[in-house]
Amino acid sequence: MATTSMKGTPTDRLQQLFGLAAGQAGYFTAAQARELGYSARSLVHHVAAQHVERISRGFYRLAGVPVGPHEDVVAAWLKLVPHRAVVSHDTALALHDMASSRSHEIHLTVPRKYRPRAPQPASAVVLHTTTVPLRRNEVTTRFGVQLTSPARTIADVADIGADPSIVIEATGRALATGLVSPNELRVAVTRRARRVRQLLARAIQEAGPGA
Repeated sequence: MATTSMKGTPTDRLQQLFGLAAGQAGYFTAAQARELGYSARSLVHHVAAQHVERISRGFYRLAGVPVGPHEDVVAAWLKLVPHRAVVSHDTALALHDMASSRSHEIHLTVPRKYRPRAPQPASAVVLHTTTVPLRRNEVTTRFGVQLTSPARTIADVADIGADPSIVIEATGRALATGLVSPNELRVAVTRRARRVRQLLARAIQEAGPGA
């Protein structure tokens, strides 16, 4: 995630860091801190002073920031931001309130050419890859993370062979709350397999009149 470089007093930098971390469930990366003017030595100082907690190499949490919803998702996503990750699939369904519950696994999507070679940052992370860059209208922001848009999320979940009832429920919720329109869903699956297009057509039909 991009940040804005800032030069100023230590208090100014701390306020800027707090503002950044507050939108990311308290978490931030060493790279983000550097963009705000923090050196490696200053981060060590703040860890020693218990202003900051070191979670893992290059990954921190600011003390005093209240625990927010989906904190584990924020942390997993931030670790893969350098690989251009977005939250996707089942996890994005939950963050968009298109699912009644959230699974323990955290689903992220990265461009195949940026897939990390190292082991996954957490055992609960399921990493998907794509060879086609996500378009601007296929990515949005919620809870401080970038995630696939509602239409793209439903299309992805249908594409991986999820239980049709999940796709139908998500489609009904999305249409009922105005997150997506029927046309947006149809466009989202235009280049998907026939079974995916058929499932979405069924889901839209079952959503009722007006869809």
